[in-house]
Amino acid sequence: MSDDSREFHKPVKRPAELFDRRFAAEDPAEVSRVAHSTAQALLARARSDPNGEVVDRLVAFTDEHGIDDIAELWSRSPSRSLPGALWRLYLIQLMIHDDPHTAALLYERGRNEIVSADPVVAGAPTPAGPEELVELVDTILRGLFQGDFAVALDRAAAFCRVQASGASHLADDYEATESERASALTTRALRLADYAGDLAACASLWRRESLT
Repeated sequence: MSDDSREFHKPVKRPAELFDRRFAAEDPAEVSRVAHSTAQALLARARSDPNGEVVDRLVAFTDEHGIDDIAELWSRSPSRSLPGALWRLYLIQLMIHDDPHTAALLYERGRNEIVSADPVVAGAPTPAGPEELVELVDTILRGLFQGDFAVALDRAAAFCRVQASGASHLADDYEATESERASALTTRALRLADYAGDLAACASLWRRESLT
């Protein structure tokens, strides 16, 4: 599993029936092929569902099954690819669902500190509490499957930038008294900033019909 998966990893029982085909981890070409084909098939299936039932299941997937099966398919994909984008969105969703109170703390601090339109683009209410952030990330994920894919990616990127700002400023607060906590927050801020850049790049690729 990649380093991206470790911070938000959640061990779960793996449903054997989830995907029709497993792949051999020792075959990178097969891993890549399956990752891209399943991401494309999943997106096409969700967008063709008139009742939204498939989308409902996809949004609720990590709550029911955790992240292991998705990780097996997508975690080693390039960051600026369709499976790479979906993997990052599911990681962000899991991060918020697992600890919405910390997510809300980081978001509110970031919203007050950041000098950009990112809080507006992300679309969270003001102030944004734990329940509001859970609803926001689910709405963003739903937008990937039902709405404008690029807009959903841009919202996710903006959300990550706000969170990264909050984590970075909190790290500064703790630097003198709790160095380990400051270090963990700095690591989180850097990771979220990386996600923001990757998701924004994926949005641009999608608009050029180049995200595969």
